[in-house]
Formats: sequence, structure tokens, C-alpha cells
Amino acid sequence: MAKFEKGKSGNPGGRPRVVAEIQELARNYTREAIETLAGIMRDKRAAPAARTLAANSLLDRGYGRPAQTVQATVTRTSASEMTDEELMAIVRGEYAPLN
Repeated sequence: MAKFEKGKSGNPGGRPRVVAEIQELARNYTREAIETLAGIMRDKRAAPAARTLAANSLLDRGYGRPAQTVQATVTRTSASEMTDEELMAIVRGEYAPLN
């Protein structure tokens, strides 16, 4: 992991100008894109998958994507139970337990 001096940005130039230009250009079509999605969603002749995707896209843009639930089991291992190799891997930032 990179270390930065306190008070110094890791990216002093900011986001590349090209990305900002593309975002700005794409945002010029926001209204048309939303109207297109709404038209697809309302089109009874459109494939159900296309209508569903359009509806989902509209909801995601209007309300954000729904929160996802993550189920995880966390086990703690005492450092005294770890091997020297595991401890050294932690120091190097490479440790990934097998369980």
C-alpha cells in the first residue's frame, strides 16, 4: 500500500481531464437517456427483459441501488496460535487465512 506525506494528495493532478470531459459530454444526454429508458419500460411490444432492465435503471438512478446484505463468518485467531510464516505474512501485508 502506498504511503503519502501528511497533507499531500496521492493524486495532486486530480482526475484526468479526459474523464471529466467525457462525463460532461455524457451528462448532456441525461434527459434523453431517461426518456429513452422510460419509453422502453412503457413499450408493451418491447421484450420483458428490456422493460425490466429499463425500469431497474430508472429506479437505480432515482433512488440509488438497494443495499446488499452480506453474510460473513469471522473467526479470530490469537497471534500466539499462528505460525511464524503466518505472522510474517501479516507483517508483509500478504496474509489471507485459509478458513
